[in-house]
Amino acid sequence: MTIAEMLEQSGVLTLLGMGIVFGFLVVLIICVTLAGKIIHALGADKDVRAPVNTAPSPGGTANAGNAAVTAAISAAVTEYRKTNQ
Repeated sequence: MTIAEMLEQSGVLTLLGMGIVFGFLVVLIICVTLAGKIIHALGADKDVRAPVNTAPSPGGTANAGNAAVTAAISAAVTEYRKTNQ
């Protein structure tokens, strides 16, 4: 077997291998796309744990809750800095 024949054979094997990988990736992309469309059609992509509230809350109760969380985090960071310096 000459060097030219070996190079030809290696080129054919390289192209064949790359073609197989490319084909596999195309099939994989098609399967993932179809699965996404099926899941979306069934409505399984919705988050059922937290209902979406688009209306503003009366009385600003959401802002009061956010302020309390911010204050608790600030107090925890301050306490951590006092004890770990």
